Parts: sequence; C-alpha cells; structure tokens
Amino acid sequence: MLLTILAAYPLSKSTATFRARQKYVWFFLISMLFTGGMIPTYLIVRYTGLIDTIWSLILPTAVPVFSVILLQNYFKGLPGELSESAQIDGASHWRILFQLYLPLSKPVLAVLVLFSAFNHWNSWVDGMLYINDTTKYPLQTYLQTIVVDVDPTRINSLRDIGELCQENSNAAQVFLSIIPILLIYPFLQKHFANGIVLGAVKG
Repeated sequence: MLLTILAAYPLSKSTATFRARQKYVWFFLISMLFTGGMIPTYLIVRYTGLIDTIWSLILPTAVPVFSVILLQNYFKGLPGELSESAQIDGASHWRILFQLYLPLSKPVLAVLVLFSAFNHWNSWVDGMLYINDTTKYPLQTYLQTIVVDVDPTRINSLRDIGELCQENSNAAQVFLSIIPILLIYPFLQKHFANGIVLGAVKG
C-alpha cells in the first residue's frame, strides 16, 4: 500500500508540476499490459537471491498497477485548491500527501487494502514457485498441498476411515484459514462500492 500511494501521488499531478509524468504513465501502462511471464519472473527472483525468503512473495507483486491507476484517479478528483493553499502555507509534498490527501481518501484506501489482502491471501502459486523449504510455506500453499491429496471415494476399510478423519482435519484447517478475511471484510465492505466509484471516475 505504501508503494502504491507513493506511485499514485506524483502521477496525479499535472505535467506542468511533474514533467516526467507522461513517461512514467507509459511505463506503468506497458508493465500492466505486458508481462515477462512465469519463467523470467522466476529467474529474476532466483538470481537476486530471494528464493526461500519472504521477499520472494512480496516484491514481485509489490506495486499493483491497477491499484495505482485507481488511486491516482481519486487523487486527481480532489480539488486542486486544497494542495495549492497548503503549499502557500509552506506545506511540503510529503505533508500534503500524508496529512491532507490520505485522510480524504479513506474509502478508496479501504478498497485497495481489501484487494491487496484478498490477492495475497488467495495466492498459493507464489509459494510453490519460490519457496523450496516446506516449513516456510505460506498458509494457502500449505493448504493446497494437503487438499490436492484428498480422495473422498476411498472408504473401503478401517484404514480408509482413518484417512477420512485426516481429510476432515484438512477441511477444518481450510475453514479456519478463511476466518481472518471474514472478520476483516465487514469493516471494509461499507467503503467498497463508494471507493470503487470514486477511484474509477475522474472529476
């Protein structure tokens, strides 16, 4: 979220204020439309020494371009007079961003936090690709490894009943893993629709 905010704020300024804005807009747009793919991304993570570290799960998706576009459109919709009056009073861009823009952006920030939380919470592929040590698996990757072995059609012996009990345990783990999202969602849901509209429509 911090990187998204720091990218969206300068992009919301006009070309007169931020002369290189157009170049960065094209850079973000191209990176959103065209990706190198799974193998080049894996090679980059590997040769930068991030394999088997938590950073391999964070850095490759640290700046979601869709979220940057949504937030910069919201920032553009805020009255320009707010930042102009703050600059006249001597406020720096950092102070304008953190004390003026962000308090006014709670609805769209709630939406982006929800998007980010769901994307990371549901992502199990990254753990399979970048983490070799099974003891370091994130929760969703761990759950995927225990779920893929489930075969509920085998109940022909006492041993199979024992295996079914293990499958029940696995199902319970899957259910428990969704509780944090269920607890967070009601607090952010009231901002969801409002934030989407405000961030998607300029002006």
